[in-house]
Amino acid sequence: MHVSGPACSDGPEESVESDSVATADVRAAEDPGSGLRSSHDARVRLEQAASESFDFIWRSLRRLGVRPEAAVDDAVQRVFEIAARKTHNVPAGMERAFLFKTAVLVAAEERRRQKQTTERAASAEPADLESPGLDPERALAARRERQQLDELLDELPENLRTVFVLFELEGLTSVEIANLLGVPTGTAASRLRLARQHFHDGARRLRARQARSNP
Repeated sequence: MHVSGPACSDGPEESVESDSVATADVRAAEDPGSGLRSSHDARVRLEQAASESFDFIWRSLRRLGVRPEAAVDDAVQRVFEIAARKTHNVPAGMERAFLFKTAVLVAAEERRRQKQTTERAASAEPADLESPGLDPERALAARRERQQLDELLDELPENLRTVFVLFELEGLTSVEIANLLGVPTGTAASRLRLARQHFHDGARRLRARQARSNP
């Protein structure tokens, strides 16, 4: 469950890069197996993070606007496929953050696709998140609440929606969100304040519409 440099010059940056490459080549020559071990270790770390974060990535994709359930399943698979191809680009300890950022990009792409094909499938969506033990009346109420939440989340700009989902629905702290997104804590907190304001404004508009339709 998002994800050509400038022309070469003869300046000091190129010299530093060349020295670094040369040093890496020397180390690889001294220990030919080091590169293989490093690649294997990175793959193992990413696979472990994927296993531990599967439910989190699934929920995040759903709450970031991917639906119906079958589309979420496909999006999760794409996130992990992208991660598998980018294993060598993921620093140690950043696997979960990489998976989430990839999920954000995949969700944005899926929302664009849905918009282009008018596949806003709320009415056709199966009861994918309902508890199986709910009686029909409670299940219907839960479905309506989920649809209203989807509607309110859809009104949020993407960067605000992301922090809102992580804080309000996933229970992460501002510090955890900042680490996950790779932004300053103040930025995460500021986005959260704006997201809450947008969400509550949207909720008031929704209640007003409901009051007009049910006098």
